[in-house]
Amino acid sequence: MTHRARRRRITVAALSAGLVGTAGVFASAGAATAHGRTSDTRHHAPTVIATGLNNPRQLAFSPEGELYVAEAGTTGTSNCQTSPEFGTVCVGLTGSVARIGEKGHVNRVVTGLPSSGTASEPIGPSDLVFTGNHEFALVIGLGGSPTYRAGFGSMGRLLGTVVKVDLHHRRHSPKVKKVFDVAGYEAKNNPDGTDIDSNGVGIARTHKGFVVADAGANDVISTRRHGSTVAVLAPVPTTKPVSVPGGPTLPAGFPADAVPTDVVRGPDGAWYVSQLVGFPFEKGASSIWRIVPGHAPQKWATGLTNVTSLAFDHHGRLYAVEIAANGLLSGPTGDLVRIKPHSSTHSVVAGNLFAPYGVAIRGSSAYVTTGSTMETAPGTGQVIKIHL
Repeated sequence: MTHRARRRRITVAALSAGLVGTAGVFASAGAATAHGRTSDTRHHAPTVIATGLNNPRQLAFSPEGELYVAEAGTTGTSNCQTSPEFGTVCVGLTGSVARIGEKGHVNRVVTGLPSSGTASEPIGPSDLVFTGNHEFALVIGLGGSPTYRAGFGSMGRLLGTVVKVDLHHRRHSPKVKKVFDVAGYEAKNNPDGTDIDSNGVGIARTHKGFVVADAGANDVISTRRHGSTVAVLAPVPTTKPVSVPGGPTLPAGFPADAVPTDVVRGPDGAWYVSQLVGFPFEKGASSIWRIVPGHAPQKWATGLTNVTSLAFDHHGRLYAVEIAANGLLSGPTGDLVRIKPHSSTHSVVAGNLFAPYGVAIRGSSAYVTTGSTMETAPGTGQVIKIHL
């Protein structure tokens, strides 16, 4: 696997090399962290509110205040093909969207969504955004080209797309309709000018449509709901020279790929985009970018590591999830961090989280998915609640 290929899978194969521990292990209170960080978790002890999830990714609240989670699933055993990165990969209809009810009850309101890849590296439903009380848009990842998608047959037809889900029909089955082909856009336009690769992992809503962070394509695109108009939101830099070697053939200074992982609208109306800098996943190499369409993107915060999700609270403070605070090669032990604008020093709100991924904020609490890799066993994913 090349260093370019490695940077595109958000729960990457490299993560499995250091996968140790179990969910529900948290940092001790008041500990100091590297790079000038501070951690005061005495009043932020996480509480597990839901268990039994399959590779949970991003999560979102409905307008009625119900919490929903995108589950990437457990892949499958059908229509297997050979991937240049992961060997044999298969597809299954194991992806889902779950509603977290009272007392942590997990109700999978949408099932039968595609999940591809390997048992330790599933790619499927990744992020959702509500468009009404019972309607949401969902981005489903792919990790390849439309040709790669075609190899999975009809079971994989929704991989690499944005779908609209209408839960009004859920007494029978929810209505799921494709509204935008993320991978198809990459194949036709290829904004970064490299290989054709798409893996939509983050989605936000605009008044006209959606904004999608495509980690495979190295771009953030804005589209109307039905894909009639599509544009690259901004040319966020896609490489970063790293100060550590990537092995005997990659000396320090080589350009590691930096991919967008999430996009949120800030209280100032600008877009904020998180990054995960690729192999060797150097600690402190990731940034958060502020984007105003029509203007060059600006670095808004630096000194972060392997960021997968962003969320603003009602005070306008930005929080970020680092899936691996010491770099993916050190294992999936991550943090929830409060971002200090225009700084490289940030506050750890909750540390030592097992493979955290998504964050959503409601009131004075953050809700974070953990156990976002299936290297251990299906059903090990959780949602935890952290008082802010």
